Amino acid sequence: MKAQILSNLSLAFLWMAFTGNWSGSGFIIGYLIGAAFVMLLRPFWSAPLYLSRVWAVLRLIGIFIKELIVSSFAVIRYILTPRLAIQPGIFAYHTELKSDWEVTLLSCLICLTPGTLTLEVSEDGDTLYIHAMNIEDVSLHAEQIRNSFEKAIKEVTR
Repeated sequence: MKAQILSNLSLAFLWMAFTGNWSGSGFIIGYLIGAAFVMLLRPFWSAPLYLSRVWAVLRLIGIFIKELIVSSFAVIRYILTPRLAIQPGIFAYHTELKSDWEVTLLSCLICLTPGTLTLEVSEDGDTLYIHAMNIEDVSLHAEQIRNSFEKAIKEVTR
């Protein structure tokens, strides 16, 4: 993967040198041309294409921003409602993530989303104890986390 990134950057700078355009737009055009060459040369590298990992990171960021906005509006709705009809609670979430980095990232993403907070991670790292502002259905909350954050983290790290 490092060779792919280095090749792509080298081709971008070569493009800038050949065209004499040392601006940001020249770099972007060279980078895109370099990315096309890297994709053409993909069969010669054993590692998967690094652009797929970049795309996975961008998807994870997008999922987080979406969840942040949706949960922020939900919290605002709870705040502005005259009669507070919420069911706060703590539930155990069993994760399939294995490495410390993956579990830490999941924990941080949960903490940064309004209305939820990771209280503790078990010793083996398989279970997160999460406080949610409104728990109507624990299995629904767990499925939302599994299908959004956990799935995206797996795409980035594996």
